[in-house]
Amino acid sequence: MKSVIRILVADDFEAWRVQVRHLLQAESEWQIVAEAADGLEAIRKALELHPDIALLDLSMPHVNGLEAGETILKALPEVKIIFLTMNNDKEVRAAALSMGAKGYVLKANASRELVPTISRASLWRSFIPELG
Repeated sequence: MKSVIRILVADDFEAWRVQVRHLLQAESEWQIVAEAADGLEAIRKALELHPDIALLDLSMPHVNGLEAGETILKALPEVKIIFLTMNNDKEVRAAALSMGAKGYVLKANASRELVPTISRASLWRSFIPELG
């Protein structure tokens, strides 16, 4: 039996978190264990719940996604960070990957790229779709 992959979803836009829930609900072995509306909440919930995957938006109030990801990885290096963002900037993407992210998915491509990215990250392989 496969073990459950526990996922934290952090994005300040609630309607987007709902959309992510819908994208992921078809995967029976995946469980969204928490949602966060800002970077500080994402850090707090990650430290409390130890998810396998943290899906982070880059632009969030209080603490941005990069800072939240770095803080989470320092405390919990086993957590796989995947950025799910509208930010198409190659330098930002490079910074996200250099800090240890296992994936970088543009929101516009989430419907086809998010599930495979999570699948690969859960197996410890990075998956970075090409930017369009």
